[in-house]
Amino acid sequence: MNSRDAIQLNLDMATMVCTMYLADLDDRDLLVRPSPGCNHIAWQLGHLIANEHAMMELLKPGSMPPLPAGFAEKHTTATSRLDSASAFYSKAEYLQHYQAQRQGTIALLKGQSDADLDQPAPEKFQAYCKNRGDLFSLQGSHVLMHVGQWAVVRRNLGRAPLF
Repeated sequence: MNSRDAIQLNLDMATMVCTMYLADLDDRDLLVRPSPGCNHIAWQLGHLIANEHAMMELLKPGSMPPLPAGFAEKHTTATSRLDSASAFYSKAEYLQHYQAQRQGTIALLKGQSDADLDQPAPEKFQAYCKNRGDLFSLQGSHVLMHVGQWAVVRRNLGRAPLF
């Protein structure tokens, strides 16, 4: 196994956990907050998708599938307070955009050499990603950070724990 394979395992595991946690939730469930003041799943999904797109585009501009016009703007700190379904996408749309971005990330990863992955990450990420390999790995870890909140939503909705 090489570094690209290890990073892809991380990405694939995050996708598996993400889709398992969302499988039996509907569009209304995505608007449930784990706790007052926390972001609901719909906003978190958009945040994850928009950030993955932006981070990978910094590594290779034009490499990622396009997002709908205004997608990133629908998932800002200001919009995180909104609870109206009309302000967000459906679960099916989020999953479609998530899969497209993840496939773009994996395609970009497969084109990286070990030397490419060792190159410094863009300056704005240096505090937590020293190199490009770290930035790829973050895409899986970032999803898993948020999925922990989804477990709380699931329990609040009466769903059984998955793990």
